[in-house]
Amino acid sequence: MNKKALQRLEYDKIKEKVMEYALSYVGKKHVEQMVPIDSVKGVRSKLDETAEAKNILQNGASVPIPALEGMEKILSLLGTGYVFGVIDFTNLYLFLTSCSQLTKYMATKAQLAPRVSTYAASMYDAQKLKNEIEQCIRHGQVVDSASKDLLKVRKRIVVFEERLKRQLESIMNKYRSIMQENVISTRNGRYVIPIKKEHRKQVAGSVLDESASGQTVYMEPTEISSVQFELTALMAEEEREVTKVLMQLSAFAEEYTHELAVNVETVGMYDFLFAKAKYALAIGGANVELNDKGIIDVKEARHPLLGPKMVPLHLKIGREYKSLIITGPNTGGKTLTLKTIGLLTMMVQSGLLVPVQEGSRFSIFRNIAVDIGDGQSIEQALSTFSAHIHNVLEILQITDAATLVLIDEMATGTDPGEGVALSIAILEELHRRGATVIVNTHFNEIKNFASATAGFQNARMEFDEETLQPLYRLRIGEAGQSYAFLIALKLGIPSEMIQRSREITRNGFAATTFMTERLEQYQNDEQEEHEAPNYVETRVIEEPEEVEMTVAVEVEEERHEPLPQGISEKAAGTPATPKRDKPFAVGDSVFISYLGRTGIVFAAEDSKGIVGVMIQNQKYKINKKRLVLHIESKELYPTDYDMDIVFETKENRKKRKMMSRKHVEGLSIETKREG
Repeated sequence: MNKKALQRLEYDKIKEKVMEYALSYVGKKHVEQMVPIDSVKGVRSKLDETAEAKNILQNGASVPIPALEGMEKILSLLGTGYVFGVIDFTNLYLFLTSCSQLTKYMATKAQLAPRVSTYAASMYDAQKLKNEIEQCIRHGQVVDSASKDLLKVRKRIVVFEERLKRQLESIMNKYRSIMQENVISTRNGRYVIPIKKEHRKQVAGSVLDESASGQTVYMEPTEISSVQFELTALMAEEEREVTKVLMQLSAFAEEYTHELAVNVETVGMYDFLFAKAKYALAIGGANVELNDKGIIDVKEARHPLLGPKMVPLHLKIGREYKSLIITGPNTGGKTLTLKTIGLLTMMVQSGLLVPVQEGSRFSIFRNIAVDIGDGQSIEQALSTFSAHIHNVLEILQITDAATLVLIDEMATGTDPGEGVALSIAILEELHRRGATVIVNTHFNEIKNFASATAGFQNARMEFDEETLQPLYRLRIGEAGQSYAFLIALKLGIPSEMIQRSREITRNGFAATTFMTERLEQYQNDEQEEHEAPNYVETRVIEEPEEVEMTVAVEVEEERHEPLPQGISEKAAGTPATPKRDKPFAVGDSVFISYLGRTGIVFAAEDSKGIVGVMIQNQKYKINKKRLVLHIESKELYPTDYDMDIVFETKENRKKRKMMSRKHVEGLSIETKREG
């Protein structure tokens, strides 16, 4: 699986969440090593295991998973000749006891979780080792009965300790008057009494220590020195006997190296499995259906790091279409949709139950290729566009029919025209390779491409136009818009600027604020109407050489081209009647088949068979052979209808009316050259 995709979709954060539920070092190690796999059979097995573990948690008490405390050290040192201490064997005894409890617990869950419960059957009982530890170690120490020699030396120690106790009591009574305090302490394991420094010569014995102030010396009286010496020797002998017992016990434990390793690994697997199940309960995870055909059909999906705060997502892809183009406003949830689908797919392929409605379907992918975020590298000083291209190159290197491709904000960071063209070429190549593709975009050209191309589908993020709030709901089959003007208005951009933006979008840059003000001034001035002769001045503004849409003027032979794929006859406006012999009339609605669009005739056919057609406020000259009658003019407009309302802008109609009444200095009508 692509490491960059794992990082960009925040897969590590999911592992951190699962890690919180793991109890043992082996369970945590399994979480660390967790990665998506690409085998349908393997994923199916892991998902069903997790589902069974979740079922156990929902229908019983807590699972007795051993914590494996101290077992990492024991397993690493078994077979090396290391002599384990009392604490090690205490941990080993607790582990074996917990393994027995886990085996018995799972035996009761055979019907509820047949797959998960059988794993405990592979664990070893190791009862002999457990009994041996129990006979030698209790309450944190080696017992007297662990060996005959140990029992013998400890009995002698008891005798000497009693003798020393009696001697200490006698000494305290003897030197009470010169003692700094009436207490016995130890120094280096030997009993001493605190004597005032000025009286130290009154006590026969050795000074082993003195206080920080120098006022007290800690002395070992001669009367007890010989007993203490003997006691020290006995304690050393006891330590040797304890070591012998631990050596024998360590050697016996080495005989169970394999059994202990299997038990530890099984417990770690259980810990990992139930950590996934606990996480599934925390996020509302459910089991899902699987396929390897690129089909995704999820209902009520939520991003696991957002949980209930996220509006549920419904998305399907992979049957009628394998490429989904999502549009809509910023902050509307487009990027979150990509991240949700990508991350949930990774989780499913890791054996994790995901927050979706039961029965949702996921495809297993060999690769998940992601371009989300600007991906800029400070070291390489890449621009946004360069970073996108770099990511796309990496995507193309790994993409095939078993790849899920997620691209955020296509065609950004460069010239829109070139960016759109490049994006469409990339989409075509990804589609040719059979990949499952979900992308976000703001550009109408990409939406139109998706509408007209087989295997592609549009979708939009819903937006409340009244409250100007995103609804975060995905609606498949419809293209959306960015709502930039509405959002900008809400955020405080003056309404005059928004209105001007709409005019530029609709009509281009022809109108100017200055001339609009002049027009309104003269239009309202009715007093000078008798002074003005009829006068019209027309100025033609040429368009740039590069035009977004190129229309053929002449064709060698008549062709009936099919509608672009993805556009129905009704949606495209295909006429119900065939071509007619009589010329097209001004006002007729015609269908231009190779463009998949309708237009209105603004200029009748000339001697060369060229007809003037207005398409989306842009005027074109098109050969009549390219046109099919859609709706006749008489069905669209009343008799004597002023067609200038259709073909002229509101600005120009105002100017013509003004010019018909009087001469206005500097006033002109601007028209665009016909394509």
